[in-house]
Amino acid sequence: MKNIEIKLASANDAIKIEPIFSLYREFYGMEKDSPGTIDFLRKRLGNNESILLYAERNGSIIGFAQLYPTFSSASLRKAYVLNDLYVIETERKQGIAKLLINESIEIAQRDECVRISLSTAKDNPAQTLYEKMGFKESSFKFYNYNI
Repeated sequence: MKNIEIKLASANDAIKIEPIFSLYREFYGMEKDSPGTIDFLRKRLGNNESILLYAERNGSIIGFAQLYPTFSSASLRKAYVLNDLYVIETERKQGIAKLLINESIEIAQRDECVRISLSTAKDNPAQTLYEKMGFKESSFKFYNYNI
């Protein structure tokens, strides 16, 4: 990948990450809320409640992945949820998501996690990438209780 750097975000990066994070939110039908997005990112990153990696090419952010820590009571170990993964449309199918996922896996291994979990829409074509990278479909059924 030419000129692509994967960087670890800090709370100070919230303003520069906001535009791509807002595109991600809009993809999921949310209304744009730049101040709310910046505040959310600053809190998550500032409180060490998430790990956000971003892909940058020539000073432009073209993708990101966000991990949230959790724990596995059964294994008595830490785990990560790969909650957010997004690459801008013009940069898709060029290996950027793979770079972000590989870096996420390295972080999880370094932190001695038992796994990285993710969920995706049943019709998301990215499932092929996840499976090629070693992710396996869970035998668990997931439920949400919306508040």
